[in-house]
Amino acid sequence: MSDPDPQGLPSDGDGTRAVRAGLPEPVKYEPTLPGPVFAAHFHLPGEPTGPYTYGRDENPTWTLLERAVGELEAPGEDGVETLVFASGMAAISSVLFSQLRSGDAVVLPGDGYQALPLVRAQLEAYGIEVRTAPTGGDAQLDVLDGAKLLWIETPSNPGLDVCDIRRLASEAHARGALVAVDNTLATPLGQRPLELGADFSVASGTKQLTGHGDLLLGYVTGRDAEAMSAVQRWRKIVGAIPGPMEAWLAHRSLATLHLRVERQSANALAVAEALRDRPEDLGVRYPGLPADPSYAIASRQMRRFGCVVSFTLPTRARADRFLDTLRLVDDATSFGGVRSTAERRGRWGGDAVPEGFIRMSVGAEDPEDLVADLQRALDESAG
Repeated sequence: MSDPDPQGLPSDGDGTRAVRAGLPEPVKYEPTLPGPVFAAHFHLPGEPTGPYTYGRDENPTWTLLERAVGELEAPGEDGVETLVFASGMAAISSVLFSQLRSGDAVVLPGDGYQALPLVRAQLEAYGIEVRTAPTGGDAQLDVLDGAKLLWIETPSNPGLDVCDIRRLASEAHARGALVAVDNTLATPLGQRPLELGADFSVASGTKQLTGHGDLLLGYVTGRDAEAMSAVQRWRKIVGAIPGPMEAWLAHRSLATLHLRVERQSANALAVAEALRDRPEDLGVRYPGLPADPSYAIASRQMRRFGCVVSFTLPTRARADRFLDTLRLVDDATSFGGVRSTAERRGRWGGDAVPEGFIRMSVGAEDPEDLVADLQRALDESAG
């Protein structure tokens, strides 16, 4: 899938871009992707005018990864900056706490990631007014007046509702608010929030961006230099920095992002269709299903629909039996990995979902095998 450049010439497609994102200029006898730089300090004679002074501020391995993520989030754009963090929550916190002050108001999704209530409590402790509204139906617009920042999560986790980023961003800017979009579930190959009008695209790189369930990472991408400078200052103050090994592993993983997203999105659609066609009504949600309530908006702003499918079994006991019976799907939290996982989301608390609600992250296995395993587990757990 190639996008035209401003001159109308074809540019690199997503696969080419993912494979080559952030690579340095080739140097004879040097690796194409240099290994991680482990350093707390750097040689620094004279005045500290160079890019690398101390390991809490900058690191060459971060630089390459940040460049790579920026090329995926906003290909061909100048003036876009990316900062990497130790986790997705570190990235989320950096935007909220660097942009908001006591007396400000922020609008959060009422159906977003389960850690947001913890963030809300801390924001309120700092004298920041927090308003919430559901993702679906662009309901956050109803509580937007006077807010300093609008936080969007689309598709929402775990309910998979979708809102119109273009519309919300336009309305927010008209009312003087900044806009941040949690792009974790979609990834940059699913949607590009900055192109849709957002000021920040924020994500947990722990999930599908890196795709192997073996590291924690977060990032913030934005185009406003002053706002991003505040985000960087927050990172420095709290020290929420990734290790160089994690950053290098994340960059290495980007080379297969296109392959993983394509396969996992196709698998997720196959799973969603199979669940939809069951004789029992499972309340299946997947933005890529044409009958899904989110499909109309999702198909306008998303290029791929992600790897997460949700559905609801009638009771907690049935859900637990179903998960225990699966052979190819691990009972684990998080999402986006190449190995399929599923969990009864209500076990954590904090999500307004039924006890039998299942969030499934569809991996890269053969779709026929996944569907057969799900069908068997559903049949056997029904007894």
